[in-house]
Amino acid sequence: MAAGEAPIAEMRATVDAAFDVVLSPVASAQRPALDVIRIVDNLFAIGRSEAPFNDYPAQWTASLSRRHARVFIEHGVVYVADLGSKNGTTVNGVAVRQAPARVRAGDQLCFGGDLCYRLGIEPRARIVAASSASAPSHLLLVPQRDDLGLQPVDVLAFPFLVSKTDEVFARYKDRYPHQVNYISRRHAHLFLKGGELYVEDLGSTNGTFVNGRRLDESALALVEGDVVAFGGDHFVYRVSLQKSSDAEPTVTQLSLNPAADSAADADKTTFVGTAHSFLEIFCVDPALQREDEVNEAAQPASARAKREGAGTSTNRAQNARSTRNSGATNDAGSNGAASGKSTRDGTGATKGATQSAMKRKPRRWRLLAGELHRTLADGERTNFRRAAAWGGAGVAIVVALGVGLYLHGSSERELKNLLASGDYTNAVSAAGVYLSSHPADTKVSSLASEALMKAKLPGWLNALEKAQFDQADTLLKDMRALSANNADAASLVGELQWVGDLERFVAARGGVDAPIRMYTDEATISNLLQRWDDDARSHQRALDRIASYVPVFAEPYALALSHLRKLESDDSVYVAAIDRLNGVIRAELARDKPDALPPVLDDYAQRYPRLAGLDRVREDLRQYTALLNAALSRQLASLLAMMKTARFNTPPFQAQFRQLAATRLPSAEIVQRQNTVDAEWQRGDTQQALSDLQAIPENPWSDVLAAEAAHRKTLADQYAELQKAHGDKDYDQRLLSFYASLDPQTDAWFVQAIQKDVAAIHDKALARAQDLLLRAQSLWKAYRASGPIGGTQRLEAGISPGFRSEARLLSDAQTAARQGMRIYTQLKADHPADFDRLLADIEAEANLQRRSLTELRMVLDPELLKAKLALIGGDQSETRSAP
Repeated sequence: MAAGEAPIAEMRATVDAAFDVVLSPVASAQRPALDVIRIVDNLFAIGRSEAPFNDYPAQWTASLSRRHARVFIEHGVVYVADLGSKNGTTVNGVAVRQAPARVRAGDQLCFGGDLCYRLGIEPRARIVAASSASAPSHLLLVPQRDDLGLQPVDVLAFPFLVSKTDEVFARYKDRYPHQVNYISRRHAHLFLKGGELYVEDLGSTNGTFVNGRRLDESALALVEGDVVAFGGDHFVYRVSLQKSSDAEPTVTQLSLNPAADSAADADKTTFVGTAHSFLEIFCVDPALQREDEVNEAAQPASARAKREGAGTSTNRAQNARSTRNSGATNDAGSNGAASGKSTRDGTGATKGATQSAMKRKPRRWRLLAGELHRTLADGERTNFRRAAAWGGAGVAIVVALGVGLYLHGSSERELKNLLASGDYTNAVSAAGVYLSSHPADTKVSSLASEALMKAKLPGWLNALEKAQFDQADTLLKDMRALSANNADAASLVGELQWVGDLERFVAARGGVDAPIRMYTDEATISNLLQRWDDDARSHQRALDRIASYVPVFAEPYALALSHLRKLESDDSVYVAAIDRLNGVIRAELARDKPDALPPVLDDYAQRYPRLAGLDRVREDLRQYTALLNAALSRQLASLLAMMKTARFNTPPFQAQFRQLAATRLPSAEIVQRQNTVDAEWQRGDTQQALSDLQAIPENPWSDVLAAEAAHRKTLADQYAELQKAHGDKDYDQRLLSFYASLDPQTDAWFVQAIQKDVAAIHDKALARAQDLLLRAQSLWKAYRASGPIGGTQRLEAGISPGFRSEARLLSDAQTAARQGMRIYTQLKADHPADFDRLLADIEAEANLQRRSLTELRMVLDPELLKAKLALIGGDQSETRSAP
């Protein structure tokens, strides 16, 4: 196999099953060929300042960002993540966005649009144990400020994500809210590489510092005694690396040794015993970074100066606004003083103005009442009634709106009350009635979804736990019906359907570690993964919601995610291997080289022990090879017999057989006519059989059918002559000669017709069989002594005497051996085992010569090829001497 196309069978986190990711450069006219990059660690950096790219000429890496992308391995699956690069990262031409993209062997990765590689996966040689002696078994982070009450952090598994949402730092949020918020959600991570521990800043707002120096875009190796700080001078730790000669560099789950350092008091130490996910570490959400507070003290001097300049301008603007407000307040104070209320500042002025306005309010009402009185007195009562009517209508509208708003919220209140009381079934019913006329009410929809999950999910989980998947599907169908007017709930039911389908598939296979059934499991695996990958983050958020409604769902949810990761690994390894095997099968069959496939199947059986179904592939290969060889060597009788029983069970061979039938095999009409002829022949209607055989229309097999017709006419004539010679002194010899030429199946009528006469000379028949096989043995020795037919003779533009002589020896040996074995078989007589081996050797050589000749069909003239094949012999090659 080509380099990079042979992943090993198992991809567990052990030394024996480790694998390398290989990046093979894709040729480009702009630069000479680059070296292949072999990735042996779980994380590999792509960037202008990273090896080996920093050794390339600048014009080759101009499109790369300094911190461009990362390739990493998780659960046996390879991913690539773009880190917000300027010119982007693509997989097979599709841009990698904020979420990492899964890649498989054969995919093309391009960084910056110009630097492209073909990804391969290769087995890794076993790692010598001594090479891991320097790998740290765990990391102890010792706080450097005694006044803050921070706990030491003992990291036992890598990678480790520094995040303000992680309990390691979130526990201090009440005491130090600002300092915790100086740490980003994805601040930095620590990981193992080549037996060393590295720290990398993930583009945090306030930076990561090692020994007082802020990290740039590249990761930095940590050594004993280094001081690392996250986000400023608050979370500052001294690095203590605990070594273990027994540790393996590929192992991420590490054992605890609390006594390794005196600073690690188990009662006052935070232990991190589980590795974080690279998927989480490199899944970028720029919006979340805006939540961070800026720690001015942690910013570079240039950034602080820029902010301070901006701050000065802001202060000037604020001072100007403050001055204007102060003037306005003083004016208000003057007004207050004029009304008899003196003020000392703006606040007093505002208070005086307010009190003055309050004093004026009764006067306004009195003026209004007087105006109304005058209006009525002037006879304008009609206008007043109109005004009163409009005023009443306004009050009615306000009251109606209030009542409407109250009634609008009544459904929400009713649902909340039903949920609070645990009456989930009635809550679902009430919500369904309301949503049938108000489907756009998102608040009620959300409450209805919660009620539906709490009412129905426990029963579904119980069915799932008992592997009653049909019952689980019935319950989901009911839940879907109850969600008819609630798109939100329907989407949650869809998530449960995915979980149910996943668990049904895992259970049907016998568990996640069960064999991968070729041509059975691939479609289901791809479908399940595609349904998840269409929007993995939305699916996870929806499942998180369900778990928040019904906490008992958390365990099967976690199990489903575990099964998902295993399927992703199987998809990357086994499904990809099946795809490659199908490609190899198609390619070899297309060039008529089925004999090249057995070693390939043996290799796959060794590399992929969980691959089930290779036996079916081998059986299909055996059938197809026999069919193809019969078709190429024009052995019509054998070909028709095989076509009647051929049954292919695997897609690549099914497709190839359809193509073979359409282009090289006898048509359905020819097969039907030949079957009619065979039936007539076997019941003794020889003349009708010969007539029908000769009446078959012209077709690509006409020459073979003509030879068959001649052979059958010879048999019919021989039988007629034999009947006339009954009682002659040479009758026994002629009878045995005819008997030896008959095929037990095809010529069954003739065999039965002379069976009594043959039985009468049983001993003579056995002697005749022995003579034929001894003659075959002599001819075979002569053929071997002069040397088998070679490639030069087969390629000759004509038929040389040497080829003719060798072909005749081989053909006569095959004819004699076949006739002798037929007599033994038809008489059911014992015979020496050497005769079986003799016939097998002659048949193998004859088949090899016929196959080798047919492979020259694109070189030799068609008529010459037919003539040479006729000399080699085949189904109708036996000499038929007249009795």
